[in-house]
Amino acid sequence: MAERKETESRKLLGRLRDAMAGAAAGQERLDKITHLIATSMQCEVCSIYLFRDEDTLELCATEGLNAEAVHETRMKLGEGLVGRVAKFRRVINTPDAPQALGFRFMPETGEEIYSSFLGLPVQRLGETLGVLVVQSKIAREFSADEVYGLEVVAMVLAEMTELGVFVGEGAAMSARHTQSVLLRGIVAQEGVAEGHVWLHEPRVVVTNPIADDPVRETERLTEAVDALRMSVDQMLTMAANGDKDQQQVLETYRMFANSKGWMRRMLEDIENGLSAEAAVEKEQSLARARMTQSTDAYLRERLSDLDDLSNRLLRILTGQGADTGAEMPADPILVARNIGPAELLEYGRSLRGIVLENGSVGSHAAIVARALAIPLLVHAGRITNDALNGDHIMVDGEQGIVHLRPDDMVANAFRDKIAMQAAAQERYSAIVDKPAQAKCGQVIALHMNAGLMADLPSLRSSGAEGVGLFRTELQFLVRNKMPKRSELSALYARVLDAAGDKRVVFRTLDIGSDKVLPYMKPNEEPNPALGWRAIRVGLDKPGVMRMQLQALIRGANGRPLTVMFPFVAQFEEFRAAQKEVDKAMAREEKLGHVLPSALEVGAMLETPSLAFAPEKFFEDVKFLSVGGNDLKQFFFAADRENERVRRRYDTLNVSFLTFLEGIVERCNRTNTDLSFCGEDAGRPVEALCLAAMGFRCLSMRPASIGPVKSLLRRCNLDEVRDVINRARARGEMSVRSDVMEYIKTQHQT
Repeated sequence: MAERKETESRKLLGRLRDAMAGAAAGQERLDKITHLIATSMQCEVCSIYLFRDEDTLELCATEGLNAEAVHETRMKLGEGLVGRVAKFRRVINTPDAPQALGFRFMPETGEEIYSSFLGLPVQRLGETLGVLVVQSKIAREFSADEVYGLEVVAMVLAEMTELGVFVGEGAAMSARHTQSVLLRGIVAQEGVAEGHVWLHEPRVVVTNPIADDPVRETERLTEAVDALRMSVDQMLTMAANGDKDQQQVLETYRMFANSKGWMRRMLEDIENGLSAEAAVEKEQSLARARMTQSTDAYLRERLSDLDDLSNRLLRILTGQGADTGAEMPADPILVARNIGPAELLEYGRSLRGIVLENGSVGSHAAIVARALAIPLLVHAGRITNDALNGDHIMVDGEQGIVHLRPDDMVANAFRDKIAMQAAAQERYSAIVDKPAQAKCGQVIALHMNAGLMADLPSLRSSGAEGVGLFRTELQFLVRNKMPKRSELSALYARVLDAAGDKRVVFRTLDIGSDKVLPYMKPNEEPNPALGWRAIRVGLDKPGVMRMQLQALIRGANGRPLTVMFPFVAQFEEFRAAQKEVDKAMAREEKLGHVLPSALEVGAMLETPSLAFAPEKFFEDVKFLSVGGNDLKQFFFAADRENERVRRRYDTLNVSFLTFLEGIVERCNRTNTDLSFCGEDAGRPVEALCLAAMGFRCLSMRPASIGPVKSLLRRCNLDEVRDVINRARARGEMSVRSDVMEYIKTQHQT
């Protein structure tokens, strides 16, 4: 941009800052801004549209259009040229607006006499807040310099909107971060929680978007970038002999930190009147906008790296971030875009709940959250943009809802729900030492799932009869390098010590799919849930499996040991795994180590194929545990990460129950111990039906044992089986409604 244009841009930003000074109301400030921009751009019209809700834009100020249209003219996202700018986050620059794709005539505005149209998104960090428009009667396309200058202005408008400068009447001009917000997410760990927001990465707030002294801002930016480059170089030096993938990420960071194009664009922004912080954030916002629009996975990953690097640079410039001295609230609910398992474990049980923008129900964080019994929602909208540290927040990990800054009516209803659950837990504590014996006399063994030493105290307090699933992968996931055999052996010994005489089923390493070890090279697959994972990895890379089996044998130290292999799809895989166990036992005996007093080797039935394995498999395997989470998604061909399909299929679907019944019958014929493990085992109605279908052992999270036991003790499994059979005979798709009716009768008797 020429020097004259740069000066004009700085002059305009200076006038905008002056317009913001004083005690003027938000509407008056917006009106001044549209007048200043129209005058500076030598255009007849300047208009500002802001979102009144996530789908509707409202004309909030204008110079040149009919004043009566302000707060009256509204359009949906994607509607008209303004709506298209907001939807696609792209500039529209046309000399003939009425002929442009998507044009919509708004008669109340009086805009029919204007031909030229330039619209730009007002956005901050990938979030579109509104649209800035200039129009003129003369048919012309605005120059690149004019577009760039207006982009700088739009950036400042976004910052001012974020800071609440334009607060006024109506939804479109209400104060940001003050309204109640309802967000929906995917339940990764059930439970309800109330508390206050603790941001894993606090928002960097730019309070000085406009600067007078470009020389000083250039110096500040240069110093900050030098510090950033130095920190990246230091990280690379520390990782020199470590993980190759981590080194590649850091090399990408260094490439961006030394990018001349990135630096040049930020310096140009400063020359046009932005502060160093605003210049960084302007480039970051553009990168995030491109990231959301790109279909190229590699490009999205690189843009994500640039986004992270920009955050680091902003923290250097502002002194804000994790080390601001802010104190975590007494009732923290963690809010983050995503988080790793090691970071989550550092927070520990101090958290009341977790809400993530990204993540998945099978992610490392979800595994740790389940182990810590902390409610977790993933894919919760744009929670990191909406939430501020200290905001009141309520997490419903049963309905998949987040209430941010809830009003009194919502808060009171939510607290009633928490109180009811607390009262129910009191009732469950009265039966903690009693068996899960149904009215028909049948006793169901209720076991708990675990993955950390911190889980083991729940073995007593929940009334669990044992650990039906101990996830051994957590000790691998939370480290930056492979754990040593001696470390694992000591851990397994402590687990058995804590369990006492209760049985612990150790599931061998279940990695792959979405559980990739930090020090393991990612294996890009089109459908990882159906790919190279669990026992497939163990058999192809037997070194880790052998090391883990040796650690388990040594950890048992003469006590009974129970080992279970995950994701077995065919008999041959189990036979190969059994051979590895035999080899490990022989080697340990040869080395003089004490062998387990008893050894049980079982498998998880998570693929439909294993249900049809040869009879010899059922005779050889000591026990089977149906892994309901994976089995259900494969049975219905419905990815449990996909909200569009996962809720379409019910566990109490007749076809699925009939399939499970066949597994029970095969195990009964061969006298093979059978259990059901997964989320459905911990849902009382589902657990009741599983017991009625013949499962005599269920494994679930500790908090579910009380509710499941309570319902089982009130019902007759023979009667429930009759209800299921009658529904099947009538051709019902699901038995849920019939079983629920039966349960109601048990409450009444």
